[in-house]
Amino acid sequence: MPIDNDYFKNRQQNNGGGNNNGNGGNFQPPFETPEFFKNFGKKAGMIYVVIIIIAALFIFKPFVIIESGQVGIKATTGKYDETPLNPGFHLYVPVFQKVIIVDTKVRLLNYRSVEEMSGFDAGIKINPAINILDARGLPVSIELTVQYRLTASGAPSTIATWGLSWEDKIVNPVVRNVVRNVVGGFNAEDLPTKRNEIATMIEQGIRGQVEGLEGKPVSVESVQLREIVLPAKIKEQIERVQIANQESERVRYEVLRAKQEAEKRAAQATGEAEAKRIEAQGRADAVTIEAKAQALANKSIAESLTPNLLHMQQIEVQGKFNEALRENKDAKIFLTPGGSTPNIWVDTKDKSRDATINQ
Repeated sequence: MPIDNDYFKNRQQNNGGGNNNGNGGNFQPPFETPEFFKNFGKKAGMIYVVIIIIAALFIFKPFVIIESGQVGIKATTGKYDETPLNPGFHLYVPVFQKVIIVDTKVRLLNYRSVEEMSGFDAGIKINPAINILDARGLPVSIELTVQYRLTASGAPSTIATWGLSWEDKIVNPVVRNVVRNVVGGFNAEDLPTKRNEIATMIEQGIRGQVEGLEGKPVSVESVQLREIVLPAKIKEQIERVQIANQESERVRYEVLRAKQEAEKRAAQATGEAEAKRIEAQGRADAVTIEAKAQALANKSIAESLTPNLLHMQQIEVQGKFNEALRENKDAKIFLTPGGSTPNIWVDTKDKSRDATINQ
């Protein structure tokens, strides 16, 4: 409230008039009101109240700002409200109330080998790889990544039931239990060849158990099987089997290739033989056709050679011989038996031809 300086002035005057203790009129008040507040008069009190309220707001901070990807859980005298606070500005009563902010963004839970564990992120948790015994008791390590998120609508109930360490109570135990149950049913050497089957079984198991909890407190986004770490002896055995399989495949390929080559050559030989057969058949058919044609021609010729025709040809040839004898009287004539034509005559004027005939 404003300070009245007139009180101090009157008191100073009274002391100065009735007191001879030596102070006289030199009395000074404890403090002077600043000139800034003297100008406000009675309004200065309200300004003090506003300043006190603003200071209290900053000291006690009865409000909270929730960002996207988060929800707030308001607790009144220790009891959580069932409805979460969505992103935005919210007021609450300090001392009696408090607001717990939880993250609802996608989080990663990585299971890795210890030597690979590095880095830090609030949304990424890294745990050691899951060590398992296979169906025969051999040690196997599984590395995988689980993506999940807290269900925003059920966040108050989840935090009230599981607490702020809900990840270690809900997700981590389920992941380890499911992986052990699935991988423990296989032999170590079968794991690489059945990787896809195992990955599907693990994801279905984790998703079913986590999301099957009452109220579905956590939603599983994905489960990725990253690595199956086998013992050194199993690795060597698998490598030997793979090499043997590759060699077997190579031999099978060579056999198949040789068979195909043999079939190819047989097909070529068959084709060539068939071609030759067809060619020979063609030639034989041609000869047959030609022979039939010649026979038919001969038959036609034979049928056309009548006695009268032969006699006429004999007369014609005889005429030619007569003409030849007129020119060369020494010519020799050979008559064919039976008088058939043609006759053969030789010009004896050629001595060398005549000598040859005489021999």
